[in-house]
Amino acid sequence: MRRAVLALALASATLAGCGSVSATSALAQWAHQSNFEQSVSILLNDARHAASALRATTTLNELHTVCAVLLVDVQSANAALPTPDTQTSKLLSNAYNDLGAGANRCYVADSASRRERALADLTRGAGELVEARTRVQAT
Repeated sequence: MRRAVLALALASATLAGCGSVSATSALAQWAHQSNFEQSVSILLNDARHAASALRATTTLNELHTVCAVLLVDVQSANAALPTPDTQTSKLLSNAYNDLGAGANRCYVADSASRRERALADLTRGAGELVEARTRVQAT
C-alpha cells in the first residue's frame, strides 16, 4: 500500500512538472507568437499618421483612407487577445477600444470638435498601448 501511494505521489509530481509554464514565460511566448512588437509599432505609427491628418486641413476623403487603415490594424491586433496575463489583456483591450473609437471618430471628423474627440481617443489609446508594451517588455 505504501509503495502504491509513493508511486502515485512520484508520478503526480513528475506530471505536474511537465506541463507547467510560468506566467512570465507564457506572456513572452504569446508576444512572440502574436508579433506583438511589430503590431505595436504599426499601431503607433498609424495613430501618429491619423493624428497628423486630423490636425492638418485634410479632406474627409483623405481622413477616410488614413483612419480606415488604423481601424483595420486595430482589429487585427485585437484578434490576438487574450494574453496569458489578465492585466496585460485589460490594458490592451482598453488601448484597442480607444484606438478603434478614435479611428471611427476620425473617419467622420467633419468638424473641429469631432477632430478633437478623435484626437483624444487616439492619444488615450496610444498611452495605454505604450503602458501595455512596457508591461510585456518587463517579462
